[in-house]
Amino acid sequence: MRTRPLKVALLGCGVVGSEVARIMTTHADDLAARIGAPVELAGVAVRRPSKVRAGIDPALITTDATALVKRGDIDVVVEVIGGIEPARTLITTAFEHGASVVSANKALLAQDGAALHAAADDHDADLYYEAAVAGAIPLIRPLRESLAGDKVNRVLGIVNGTTNFILDKMDSTGAGYQEALDEATALGYAEADPTADVEGFDAAAKAAILAGIAFHTRVRLDDVYREGMIEVTAADFASAKAMGCTIKLLAICERAADGGSVTARVHPAMIPLTHPLASVRGAYNAVFVESDAAGQLMFYGPGAGGAPTASAVLGDLVAVCRNKLSGATGPGDSAYTQLPVSPMGEVVTRYHISLDVADKPGVLAQVATVFAEHGVSIDTVRQQGRQDGGGDASLVVVTHRATDASLTGTVEALRNLDTVRGVASIMRVEGE
Repeated sequence: MRTRPLKVALLGCGVVGSEVARIMTTHADDLAARIGAPVELAGVAVRRPSKVRAGIDPALITTDATALVKRGDIDVVVEVIGGIEPARTLITTAFEHGASVVSANKALLAQDGAALHAAADDHDADLYYEAAVAGAIPLIRPLRESLAGDKVNRVLGIVNGTTNFILDKMDSTGAGYQEALDEATALGYAEADPTADVEGFDAAAKAAILAGIAFHTRVRLDDVYREGMIEVTAADFASAKAMGCTIKLLAICERAADGGSVTARVHPAMIPLTHPLASVRGAYNAVFVESDAAGQLMFYGPGAGGAPTASAVLGDLVAVCRNKLSGATGPGDSAYTQLPVSPMGEVVTRYHISLDVADKPGVLAQVATVFAEHGVSIDTVRQQGRQDGGGDASLVVVTHRATDASLTGTVEALRNLDTVRGVASIMRVEGE
């Protein structure tokens, strides 16, 4: 074993960073044995130096992250501060000064992953980011390495624990959205401002990363269709149960049947209770991968939290340190296909549409005519009069597969019918 330690700079010491530092200290001997050399925490960049950080030598704390990554003796920089800047500049500066980088920064990678990979290549450095998607679940490395000889056609997953907890609570208890969100916040699963989670921004960044790796093409955050889950209601869950389904916020990345394009989207969807993702409960994550040779694979586990995310960071740290010792680099950007990303309008799936309509003869025929005119075939229809005795009824239509553009045109036309009081909800049906 080499006696000179590999030096690690840690950028950020919050929930994840503090766990990374703790594991590096408590598991130092095991890490050294697995890597082939000791690893030494050489500096920790933070914003609030006065905060007490148990187990970390105060002499390592600095507020000058730029000076830390420029030292020249740093072998690996671990970035867990998040956001676009200063993380982007710090990472490129680390490459320029001879360090490889391990990051958990999904937003930055989704926006500027290609440029960061190019910077790493220019300086013969590694850029690893297992922790950027699905916490502790090994997912990036299987896609980049284990399935490198296969053709991945679809990635379908629950990649945000906060939203899964909320939807699971609504499903299992009948709670409304706000009640379930309040419980998630009280338990620490949701941030004080949950917008990034419940509006799908977090999942969309992860979808961009997954699609890029799975399909060997460049997919940016702006390419991902995004729809949040704040309008999902108890009535939607009742309808889902009537169909033998539940509702999940899904990240879906697909290769077109002809292989000429890809799509990436995030939105709530009904999935059959028989689908493996339907049984993913609480704040857990799971990702379903479909490929030509391997078939169907599912990756499951805790998708967030300090210790689980730190586990993924440390796994990358071991790999990068091994590469440093051997003078090699691991897999880099593999966007050789340069496939176009198709717009959401070209996505084909099934739909569940709930309408409030006038409760009188001929309404169903009018509605069916609108669907037919837009080329959307109806699978099932369920009509029920309102219990309050009013003159309206609830009409639930489940379609066969159609393009999103066709469904959008159908809904716009339905809203113009005098007999349609309103479109209560529209939800895609996936996983069949």
